[in-house]
Amino acid sequence: MRARAFYIFCLLLCLTACRQKPQRQLSPIFGNREEGITHDEVYDLPEIRSSGTLIGVTLSGPDTYYEYRGQEFGTQFLLAEDFARTMGVVLRMETAPDTASLLLRLREGQADIVCLELDSGHPWPTRDDTPLLAQALRQWWSPARARELRARASTPRSVRRRARPPMLDRARGIISPYDDLFLRHSRTLGWDWRLLAALSYQESAFDPRALSWAGAQGLMQLMPATAAQMGVAATDVFDPAANIAAGCRYLKRIAALFSDITDPSERIAFTLAAYNGGYNHVRDAMALAEKYGASPRRWRDVSPYILRLSEPQYYRDPVVRYGYLRGTETEAYVRLILQRWHDYRGVARPPAGSQPTPASRKGQDGKFRSRVKSAEEWTP
Repeated sequence: MRARAFYIFCLLLCLTACRQKPQRQLSPIFGNREEGITHDEVYDLPEIRSSGTLIGVTLSGPDTYYEYRGQEFGTQFLLAEDFARTMGVVLRMETAPDTASLLLRLREGQADIVCLELDSGHPWPTRDDTPLLAQALRQWWSPARARELRARASTPRSVRRRARPPMLDRARGIISPYDDLFLRHSRTLGWDWRLLAALSYQESAFDPRALSWAGAQGLMQLMPATAAQMGVAATDVFDPAANIAAGCRYLKRIAALFSDITDPSERIAFTLAAYNGGYNHVRDAMALAEKYGASPRRWRDVSPYILRLSEPQYYRDPVVRYGYLRGTETEAYVRLILQRWHDYRGVARPPAGSQPTPASRKGQDGKFRSRVKSAEEWTP
């Protein structure tokens, strides 16, 4: 019986590199890594350990490598990360558009490892001048380890939460126990508080202890790194007020990145998409929309390309820089939030005794609605 496919790593010479993808450091010995490494330079396992970073390159895809909410996932990423950890270094994974590009970068010394999935009958192609790395790879690899990491990579996408209904008391216009917090912190964004509530329900179903498969936490499902960037201590991330406030600060930061989208309603949709799928993936979809003659700043034109970022033909397109996205999730995320917001606007009222946002005040709510698209208008 044919053995299960396994992941192998082709090892090449490397140079000092930093953990953040957009940056390259200079080596005092070999110069800029972008120029590659010549064959008379010895750069084996000791040198990689000294540099502290292992640079991997692979193809973007659901079973190889992808980013979700600023965190890296995929079987090949997990395998390479585990190998790097055994060597005492950190991994930096990059992507190439095709296998020919992978091999070219391997030959030119632009990567430390190339992650490819081959059948078990294939040999391990390693360079003759990296014998210590080849030995380390052989010692690290085992079918059991691969099965364990593959199982971890295929963890179902779910959120552990105790769901509440979309509205706590429709007759009284109460959405959730946190309406006063949504109202208070929505001022940070200049959003209707009911839109913020609709987002929170989509994220956590109003469970302040919700925890996702990816590690997102709380009412607004903040990733740990995002919570830290927004100034929330790990001990406070499940606190409703702290979580909502941080989520609003993060949404405001995302919205500012879409300053080129001048229509406030359109900017809302793009901000929601980026909150779920990542800003860079949304920009990739905008680039595809423009390439194919659609408007890159109108959500109904861009959302079809959000969906297509799950197809190799599109996520490997030259205009796409950040690869695969599970587009069905992001498209549905935006659509459901906007539909729920539309429903909330019809029945929800500000909490008693609160100071409503301008969009909620009597006499101005109609004006606000007049510049916000209906749920149907967002749909392609």
